[in-house]
Amino acid sequence: MLKLSVVLATFNEEENIGKCLESCRGLASEIVVVDGSSTDSTREILKKYDARVLVRDNLRNFHINKQLAIENARAEWILQLDADEALSPKLKEEIKSVIDSGKDADGYWIPRKNYFLGRFLKKGGQYPDYTLRLYRRGKGMLPAKNVHEQAVVSGKTASLKNDLLHYSYPDFAHYLEHFNRYTDFLAEELEEQKASLTLAGAIDYLILKPKLWFIKTYFRHKGYADGLPGFTFSLFSALRYPVAYIKYWEKKKSPGKERL
Repeated sequence: MLKLSVVLATFNEEENIGKCLESCRGLASEIVVVDGSSTDSTREILKKYDARVLVRDNLRNFHINKQLAIENARAEWILQLDADEALSPKLKEEIKSVIDSGKDADGYWIPRKNYFLGRFLKKGGQYPDYTLRLYRRGKGMLPAKNVHEQAVVSGKTASLKNDLLHYSYPDFAHYLEHFNRYTDFLAEELEEQKASLTLAGAIDYLILKPKLWFIKTYFRHKGYADGLPGFTFSLFSALRYPVAYIKYWEKKKSPGKERL
């Protein structure tokens, strides 16, 4: 039986996917990818790594395609990665040791380092950014309801010690693109929840939530220790609340406008 399936969902990831898959060389028994109809050279690069590729539409909730990749994996263990992530050499060896050891855990949380504005963030609640990515086939899945959800594992979980490297934002422009998409999702969630557009709701989302989040990440979790990148992360992650609320307000006040 195959030992480990590395699974991914991709869309126009020619700048990232080679680095990701190269970090898995010698570890993956198979690579399973659901590609959202990429228009760049992503699929050509995937062929070089003998990946099994399923081509689908590029859905806004990309966790749907991630779950499809999980469902098509055939190995005993599944390692779900994003194209902008890479295994550190020590994590690669640790994963190999775990799946060969016969330990009884069904899933493993992995500490992740996030690269932002030229450095890996160490504070601000950003490290260790534990994420549940390694699990036995049939034991883990993604509900695909939220773009920042964790996998759900039925059974015992444990934690690994070595880092997954996350190169999510090569520059600030990429971060702003992501910020815009993410606040679209948050605005949609507010609509589904039928959030109140009262004065109290506005004060909560425009003032209280961003203020408390900034204080938490920048002061309580010492985001200031990461310099300007730490300040920028704390500021913009706090701003997601008012931006999403304003998008939601705009949609409700303009019912004829195209849905988010």
